[in-house]
Amino acid sequence: MTKRKQKNHFWICVASRKLHITARYQTSGKQKLRGVEAEAAGRKSSRRSQLFTMNPALLALVLSLLATVAPQSQDHHDMDWVNAYRQGFNFQCPHGEALVAIRSYFSEAEGSDRLWSFECQPTPEGLGEPSDCWWDDINRAGLEWTSTCTRNGLVAGVQSMYFESVLDREWQFYCCYYKRRCPYSCMKTNDIPLYYKEEAELVVPTYGYFIRGAQTTFSGVLRDRQWKYILCRMTDFDCEFENL
Repeated sequence: MTKRKQKNHFWICVASRKLHITARYQTSGKQKLRGVEAEAAGRKSSRRSQLFTMNPALLALVLSLLATVAPQSQDHHDMDWVNAYRQGFNFQCPHGEALVAIRSYFSEAEGSDRLWSFECQPTPEGLGEPSDCWWDDINRAGLEWTSTCTRNGLVAGVQSMYFESVLDREWQFYCCYYKRRCPYSCMKTNDIPLYYKEEAELVVPTYGYFIRGAQTTFSGVLRDRQWKYILCRMTDFDCEFENL
């Protein structure tokens, strides 16, 4: 073999060895990279597993909170509201009827105000016709309030004014007097709504019970009210007491 051919053969061998070494290095690098990725994926999977296995009490608490969140219904536009947000209203039942249902829908975006709806029902014939009706004491905006119709009256209407400075309303009941009938078996409802800012509804549960007043508390932080309504039966005979 000539010197020229020997020299060429030498460089071909060197190049071939370099390619072989490079290929081995690349293969080894890929295998190492796959190993690192597999290890990282394993750690990620382990963290996911720990997320659901560690601290089960905290997980149960979160799930229970999610389960108890009850957003307001979105079909409230079909209700016969007596007011628009931030507007006053004056609602009175027809003569000889009393209030039996109250509904409201809260909106923080609309001045932390509520839309209101009321329903009335004729009183039993044995109760007779109301002989007198009047607007009872008034509740100032931002304050707690307990009011029961004077003279054993029954609630037959509501009026309210909204105050932007307080983000609350003042309230007043319209009361009607039925001869000399007296209330008995009175009870107070639970908080309505059960939680601030929720949709609220009261429907008198039993025929023969009437709304005689309410106790209400105002949250200065949440800018909303909860109500406990006072429900009573009325005697079917005249009694001597005018203000129970």
